[in-house]
Amino acid sequence: MGILKTSRTVEIEVPRVRCYEIIVDLGNTPEWQESMISSKILETDPEGRAELVEIVSDAKVKHLTSRLAFQYQPEEGMSWEQKKGDLKWLVGSWKLEDLGGDRTRATYGLEADTGRMLGLLIKGPVQDKLKEWLTKDAAEGLKSYAEKG
Repeated sequence: MGILKTSRTVEIEVPRVRCYEIIVDLGNTPEWQESMISSKILETDPEGRAELVEIVSDAKVKHLTSRLAFQYQPEEGMSWEQKKGDLKWLVGSWKLEDLGGDRTRATYGLEADTGRMLGLLIKGPVQDKLKEWLTKDAAEGLKSYAEKG
């Protein structure tokens, strides 16, 4: 059993509302998050937002498939929980903080139990590289995508 817990924070020269628009557009996330191979919206909530999404991610040692249920905190971020997938369990979040002057602090966080078999592959330096890959890809990807327009 391997617990993977990581986060990364970036400051973005874009208003919080724009960052929120980008992160909740889950169908387009693979455009700016390189580790995400595909995103398929399976269910939407009454407001038309993605509620259950099947995501395939590149974990470097294996492609991982997860069905994630999303909860939204308008303009402040969102969170998710794996309902079914390759990991034993997974939770994550985006937290967006308005810094004023059209600037946003975005924090991407993940916590997962990789399970016994995958945990044997993802340990030590491999785990550290994977944590950096996943968080840097998401946080820096959002920053780059948001700031270019």
